[in-house]
Amino acid sequence: MKKYQVIITSEAERDIIDIYDYIAKKDTLQNAEYVLDNLESLILSLEEAPERGHYPPESSIQGIKEFKEVIFKPYRAIYEIIGSKVIVHLCVDGRRDIKTLLERRLIR
Repeated sequence: MKKYQVIITSEAERDIIDIYDYIAKKDTLQNAEYVLDNLESLILSLEEAPERGHYPPESSIQGIKEFKEVIFKPYRAIYEIIGSKVIVHLCVDGRRDIKTLLERRLIR
């Protein structure tokens, strides 16, 4: 089985830190750790099977098919596959305005 190199952009890293900080402040440190562990596991699992993700509906509507996403509800990790690399661009709460975030960060 082919292994991919998973690269998390600095923006996606910031997203993950923001999610952790938000949960730690608004809920509990234990829940923040739980979400962080699951997001990290989800993202790292992309090294083995990145094709399993699906196209984000917000980009599919515009006919853009280079990005995929995997979900740990309600969080979404949005990435693209380039050769043997998986580049994670966004890791956000799916209840946010994803269309605007995609336009700002990815669709230029």
